[in-house]
Amino acid sequence: MAAKRIVKSSINWAQLAERVPEHQRPIYQAFKAKSDNYLRRVLAYPENPPVIDWSLYKSKVPVPGMVEEFQKQYSALKIPYPPDTVSSQIDVVEKEIKADIEAFKKESNANIAQYQKELDHLNSLIPYSEMTMEDFKDAHPDIALDTINRPTFWPHDGSDDGESEKSEKDHH
Repeated sequence: MAAKRIVKSSINWAQLAERVPEHQRPIYQAFKAKSDNYLRRVLAYPENPPVIDWSLYKSKVPVPGMVEEFQKQYSALKIPYPPDTVSSQIDVVEKEIKADIEAFKKESNANIAQYQKELDHLNSLIPYSEMTMEDFKDAHPDIALDTINRPTFWPHDGSDDGESEKSEKDHH
């Protein structure tokens, strides 16, 4: 009877479980257990309230008009359910989140394309194990040793470039 009320869950638990990070699995499992518990409790109740046999009460209750009064009050009783005021707000937030997701995807795809270009460039280079010093200089002119324009002495760490001597003279 109660299964007619909730035919299909709007939550795809399997798809949601795939997206939950490993460190949040216990929180997810607790949330799913709580949701399943609520669903089980709702489905335990009948869809409609039980039908009252008023004729049985009329034959048993000796006070005249009492059962008719109760029947009239019972049939007039309507339990108001609160109106759904948050679905529209949830839809607005969902649209904003989808827009943010699409912007993130677009930005990520641009980053992926840029990184793919860099990767293609690195793959097009000669492996470092097979490079000569000239090949290295052609590939990385900013960090390669240039013995003609910028001669250095061993250990080539920049401590012997002419600038450090100039700065020492300026201090004295």
